[in-house]
Amino acid sequence: AAEREQAQARLAERLAAQQDAQAALQAAVDGGETAVVEARTQLEALPVAEAGQQRLARRQTVGAAQTIVAGRQAVVDSRRVTLDQVAQQLQRMAQREADLQAELAQLTLNEQMDAQSRLQEKLTQLEARLQPLRQRLQEDRQAMRELEADMAGIQRRTMELETQYTQAQVRLSQEENHVEGLQERIEADLGIVSLAYDDDQTGPTPLPIGEVVDRLPEVAELPEDIEETIHNYRGQLQRMGAINPDAPEEYETTQARFDFLTEQVTDLNETEQQLRAVIEELDELTSQAFARTVEAVNAVFGQTFQQLFGGGSARLVLTDPDDLTVSGVDIIAQLPNRREQGLGLLSGGERSLTAAALIFSLLKVSPTPFCVMDEVDAALDEANVNRFRDLLRELSLNTQFVVITHNRGTVQAAQTIYGISMGTDSASQSISIKPDEYVAQGNLL
Repeated sequence: AAEREQAQARLAERLAAQQDAQAALQAAVDGGETAVVEARTQLEALPVAEAGQQRLARRQTVGAAQTIVAGRQAVVDSRRVTLDQVAQQLQRMAQREADLQAELAQLTLNEQMDAQSRLQEKLTQLEARLQPLRQRLQEDRQAMRELEADMAGIQRRTMELETQYTQAQVRLSQEENHVEGLQERIEADLGIVSLAYDDDQTGPTPLPIGEVVDRLPEVAELPEDIEETIHNYRGQLQRMGAINPDAPEEYETTQARFDFLTEQVTDLNETEQQLRAVIEELDELTSQAFARTVEAVNAVFGQTFQQLFGGGSARLVLTDPDDLTVSGVDIIAQLPNRREQGLGLLSGGERSLTAAALIFSLLKVSPTPFCVMDEVDAALDEANVNRFRDLLRELSLNTQFVVITHNRGTVQAAQTIYGISMGTDSASQSISIKPDEYVAQGNLL
């Protein structure tokens, strides 16, 4: 539809342009015919005496005008034919568009009828599935009403039981208050006593006096000072307070626990002292090893720095010489023909080369089996890359280097080259070559 609209627009533009051109040519033809009529009128109006050269010139002018008019009339006729063809083409396209619109309307109606049929079928299926669900919902509602009725009865029974429980609690509280009153009266007279000691008794342990009562002698009458004696004994009991008969056993248990914890604390203190001694010894050994390593690396670092920079000097400086366990290391470098300065004042390439010099110095002092470098030569110029490559070859005798680089100069030092590229299936693939064997076969890197 969009292409048809664009084609119709282009034809309409061409038709408008043809109509404008036809109007212009028609105006030109009309102007030419007017000029011919005027020329003829002037020719006829000339006196007979001027029938010489002026009449001949007029005739030539009229002839030229007629020729121009005839040519423009031919162009107008050609444009009219073209306009008729364009108009016919527009009429055919309009008829075609009307036919397509009718077909589209018919297709839309058929699709709507098909969709309505599918929806009606789906609605019927859903209605069939919904019917048992409605039946189940009614059954569940009936069961819910029955459960609610049962719940109401249970709630009424619960309220009755709660009322009975509250009344029983009130009676129990009253009885407990009565018992407490009796207990207070007994304690006021005899203190906390018990004639029969129960194993499951809780609270303060009473004084078992059942056996004591059995051993008391029988007397015919009470002494005169019995009241004073009871009063004295009662005061002594009150001052003594409650007696715990299990106190000796609890004391022995607590004493054993105390002795055990004391022994544990003693062991922990001894262990702490031993650990502190070990830590101090380790700190001392670490400081000595660190100092020796820094001294050895510092001696090699200056030489390695000169190799990479082609001159200059560099040294390592401890940030805290008094405490080597927490001390850091700074680099003071003096590039060729420049003054000493810290690492932060160097350019990116200079810092990279200085860091490489430190790494190479560490490898010279203590070689490792492997060393991985990731684009450490990215900021180096050609001269520095060559020196970096030469030192890399020298150290590769004791350490295997895995170098990630895009620099052709560094690649020249490799014994094996691995390249990663994208294949035709857009998946990464690796390619490996050995430069010596590759060149020996007559190839060029």
